[in-house]
Amino acid sequence: MRRALLAAGLLALTAGCATVDLSAPVSRPARETIEAFRIEGRIAVRHGSESFSAGIDWRHDAQSDEIVVSGPLGQGLARLTAGGGTALLETADQKRFMAADLEGLSEQVFGTRLPVSELARWVLGRTSSGGAARQDEAGRLAGLAEQGWVIEYLRYESGARDALPELLLARREGVEVRLKIDTWSLAR
Repeated sequence: MRRALLAAGLLALTAGCATVDLSAPVSRPARETIEAFRIEGRIAVRHGSESFSAGIDWRHDAQSDEIVVSGPLGQGLARLTAGGGTALLETADQKRFMAADLEGLSEQVFGTRLPVSELARWVLGRTSSGGAARQDEAGRLAGLAEQGWVIEYLRYESGARDALPELLLARREGVEVRLKIDTWSLAR
């Protein structure tokens, strides 16, 4: 139970990595115009002496999010849904936590408000006006510091300027989250 909650909460703090879904069209929308996506991949979380790894399947659009965290054999560990003024976390042992939004849910479950609303932007490699950012030689985001989190974009799917992140590392106060995205599916 604790690992499922830790994974679901820290999952919300990661930023993404990517390879393109080969069934998708060759041309892709500009990073700034992407409004909806689905990522599938793996997440590894380390907090002090505890560590956890799992599969992740995240569907995001302007109105809702659904994040499923699964174990090594695909069994569901936790499901996080948000939209329409409600955020819900359901664990494999049938526990349910509900709040008005993802930040409120994180405060209820973990005792602190996590910047969950920023995640979609971070995963896409976008910055906000308030964060400190640095770019790589191709002009892509290489690192980002926002809301106490330091996010490193370790690998992109190609050398192109519009390539999406493939491997990310997020750190904050003894927590380290590594996200490897195996597939990206995009929409405008």
